[in-house]
Amino acid sequence: MEYNLGYCYRNGNGTDINKKRAFELYQKDFCYQNGIGTDIDKKRAFKLYQKVADLGNAEGISILGYCYEKGVGTNINKKKAFKLYQKAADLGNADGIASLGYCYKNRIGIDIDEEIAFELFKNAAALANADGIVSLGNCYNEGIGTDINKKKAFELYQEAANLGNAYGMLYLGNFYRNGIEINIDNKIAFELYEKAAYLGNSDGITIFGKLL
Repeated sequence: MEYNLGYCYRNGNGTDINKKRAFELYQKDFCYQNGIGTDIDKKRAFKLYQKVADLGNAEGISILGYCYEKGVGTNINKKKAFKLYQKAADLGNADGIASLGYCYKNRIGIDIDEEIAFELFKNAAALANADGIVSLGNCYNEGIGTDINKKKAFELYQEAANLGNAYGMLYLGNFYRNGIEINIDNKIAFELYEKAAYLGNSDGITIFGKLL
């Protein structure tokens, strides 16, 4: 996920539309985060994300939550991460909703509540959020907050894979490889693992490497 102060200037969220300023800010935070033309400076990138959030931009609020959750440019603070995801979710941000569900599922800043997690993933999936779709698939696959339903899990992984989600591809590959709700097809499984690996998914890389 990429969230930029430039987004606000580009779309007039919290400020007047200013495409030139948007371009400058897109360059800055992307370059600082990824070390393009400069040393990686996650602290500086964090400050830019903070500015986005301060403007009330839901995407910026969600990515700021991610920074606190993972310690990107700041100290890890799970409670702050949870509160920011909650705020972004309240603003209708799909990434915030999916991330909030992840918090409830994994005790990040809040006690585990699988039923709430399931409902949040369902809401995120309804907004066509690929991470939410995968997480909802996991709920049906493992019986998290709902009954196990492998057919629904397969369909959701397929949907996420079609949206270009690496985990969707990985889990769909597992279904094809093991004949879950579909006939075993090692060729399709291999292709899915390859795509997931190409997208940088570590599990996909490991499985793909073993199958070569």
